[in-house]
This record gives sequence, C-alpha cells and structure tokens, in this order.
Amino acid sequence: MTDREAVVSNAKYLRNVRPIDPEEIAEYVEGYPHPAVVKQTLREEAFDLGLVEQADGTFVPVDDAPVPVRDWRPTTLPEAYSFAVEDLLVGRYGANWHTGESGDELREAVRRLKEDYYYQNDVEYDETAALGYAVYHLADYYAEVGYVLNDLAENGLLPRTLRVVDVGAGVGGPALGLHDYLPDDCLVDYHAVEPSPAADVLERLLDETNENFRTTVHRETAEAFDLDALGDADLVLFGNVLSEVDDPVSVVRRYLGALADDGSVVALAPADRNTSIGLREVEREVESEAGATVYSPELRLWPGMTPSDRGWSFDVRDDVEPPAFQRRLDEGGASDGTFTKTSVQFSYSILRRDGKRRVDLRADRSRHARMAEMEAHVTDRIDLLAVKLSHDLADDDGRNPVFKIGDGSQSVDHYAVLTRESALNRELAEAAYGAVLGFENVLCLWNDDEAAYNLVVDAETVVEIVAP
Repeated sequence: MTDREAVVSNAKYLRNVRPIDPEEIAEYVEGYPHPAVVKQTLREEAFDLGLVEQADGTFVPVDDAPVPVRDWRPTTLPEAYSFAVEDLLVGRYGANWHTGESGDELREAVRRLKEDYYYQNDVEYDETAALGYAVYHLADYYAEVGYVLNDLAENGLLPRTLRVVDVGAGVGGPALGLHDYLPDDCLVDYHAVEPSPAADVLERLLDETNENFRTTVHRETAEAFDLDALGDADLVLFGNVLSEVDDPVSVVRRYLGALADDGSVVALAPADRNTSIGLREVEREVESEAGATVYSPELRLWPGMTPSDRGWSFDVRDDVEPPAFQRRLDEGGASDGTFTKTSVQFSYSILRRDGKRRVDLRADRSRHARMAEMEAHVTDRIDLLAVKLSHDLADDDGRNPVFKIGDGSQSVDHYAVLTRESALNRELAEAAYGAVLGFENVLCLWNDDEAAYNLVVDAETVVEIVAP
C-alpha cells in the first residue's frame, strides 16, 4: 500500500519549488511505488493540496486569480457529450434506437415530461424518461448556465478553486456547461445530488470531464444529503429542479446555510409561466426568512423593499443547433420539430449571504419615483431607476416594443413601451437583460387590460444604461 502521507508531505514541500512530477515523488516514498499510483494519489488529494494537473502529467498550485468573464455563446452541444448520449442510446436500444418501438417509447417519454411540466404534475424518471430528457433538454440546459455564471465572474466572484453542489443534477446539462465555462486550470470538487435513474446518464457524461473536475454522484434526495460531511460550498446549483421539490423554500434555505461566506446559490428554471413565477416566489421567501441577498438579476433598488408582483421574468439567448441524436428522434416521428429544442430561454436567481449584489446601486427618493407608489403618478411624466427584466415582449412586428422592468418595490407588473425610438432612448432596446436603466421624463399610464403600469417611452423620454 502506498504511503499516502509521504506522497502528500512531499507534494507540500515541492509545490512552491517546481512542478510536482509523480515520478520524482515516487523516488522519495518508501517502497518506490509506481508513478501511476502516485499520480492517482495526487489526483485524490489535489483539492486539499490546491494542485491542478497539467497536460504533461505534472501538478502545479492553482492560480489565486478568479475566473474571468467568458464570451459564452455556445451554438451547439460539444461532440464529446453528443457521442456519449448516442452511446447510451445505442447501448440500451441498438443502432436504430430512434425507430420502431424504442423510438416510440422515447418520444412518448418526452411528451409526458413536457406535459407534466406544463400541468405542474409530479415528474417521475425511469431509465427511458432519463434518456428522453437527455435527448430533449441537454443542449439548452448546457448553454443556459454559462450566461448566468457571467453575472458572478464579472465581479470576480467565481474562484478557481471551487466546491460545487449540484442539487437535482439530472442528466448533467448544467454540470457540463459549468465544466466548459471554467478554465482548464480550475480545481473543482463537484458533487451531484441525484436520486433518480438520471444519475446513470449523468455518470456517463461526467466521464468526459477533465481530471481537475473531480466528480462524485450522490444517489440521494436533496433533503437526505448530508451537507455536514461535505464542507462549505462555493457554489450550489439548482438546475431546473425546484419545481419538482416538495418544499423548495426549505431546501434552498438549507443549502444556503451550507455556503462558504462568499459563496453563491444559483437557481435556474424554465421560462414558462408556472416554473418562472415559482422560482421568484422561492427567491422572495428565502430572502425574507433566511436574510439572503438577491445578487441578480432582480436587484432591489430600494433598501428594505421586496417586490410582490407575479414575478414572471426570463432571459432569452441565441438558439442552439439540435444535436444529431435530437434530430434522429424527431425524424423517427413526424419530423415536424416536436422533439427538437433549440430555444435558450430561462429564469434564474443568484442568492448570497454576504450582502453583495451584481451592481451596488440604489434609487434616490429625491430623484426617482418608486414603483410601489406608481398609482400616484398616473398621467404624470416621471424619472425612475429600474432593471430591465425581459427582451421585447411584443408578439408581432406591428406592435411597439415592450419590455418588463422592475425596481424591487413593485406590487404589480410594469412595462416600458417604446412608442418612438430616438437617439435619446435607444438604450432601452439595446440594453441586456438585467441591466439597470435610468428613465427621465417617461409617461406613466395604467393599462386596464393587463392590470399593469405602462411607462411610455417616446421622443421626449431619455433612457440611459446606468449599469450594463
């Protein structure tokens, strides 16, 4: 048996002297173990030692610099992951998995999953459902998470040494997106919590990750998982799972308590009405009960206030190409796009315990109207500070562009309606989701049909991006 303590002791001595070579370490250990055994020991101890493995097989200290912002715009699921899913499908059903009885089974599984989400039924996963889920959702869920991580990276809040807990990890879309978002020199201790047969798919896909992304799959429920045995987490992911949990507020509150002081909870949800609103309800309850800070995207611009509108808000990003396996499943049916998923639309929330927010801005009562008091401003022209909370919601080319906005105090929905674009207000349409905007001389009207306020942006209105 290799003297693990001797390997670790020598690695600690050499880590600040030169790259650690397993062959060199082997020479210093009694019994001269095989260098491959030493390498495996170093891999197992790497997180605690703060060492990353390089392409040449040596180990060096992990960089202290945080993860930089990425230009994250994936257009397709990487081939390695696509091939892994194909391997699973062929292994279970054979080369013609997308035709005949097996294809019908998978298509029915996808239909059932979509229906259960739509009607808010309990979602149950057997092996067929897990594979159907991977076929339909892996590509878009892979893309989503990187866009959200950019919110943290822009403020240097993603460390290169990262302990991650992925609650309800499913078949691995968010995990793979996280892996590819992070630089290769990151050191990740990744823990998936997934009790369903989706864990079988997940384990196969995690085989494609690099050696510095150390993975453990715990086949337990979110409620049963022993957080005390893990240690502080730097990042807790809830990837499209909170709508499937019996008591999502208590679960999020529990995992929030397991964060490192400077850690983050990242929760994603599909953009449909029920799951998106449900995510926002969880966010607001946890904020109130656990003292969490909403880091993004729905910034509270008025101290001490929490919104109580319906909270349906989601981001929209570039479509992804359907993977080959997705096209095959669709072609085996009516070939009408029913089983391809190209849109990347998602709701998300980032929560922290240290009080940090993506942008440290506050509205000023002497300058800005507050949405909680908007009734008093109907038919007036006013100034306000608000977060852009949608892309253009107009459903045809003939309508004026419409954007949902909020300031963290609103009790009903507010929409900025662009009736006449000009050089003064062009930034309303150009601003990204989550940007903070300053409005000057905007007309406040009540929209009886939508039971909402319209903030009319015309040629006399100035809109400025205060924080992108």
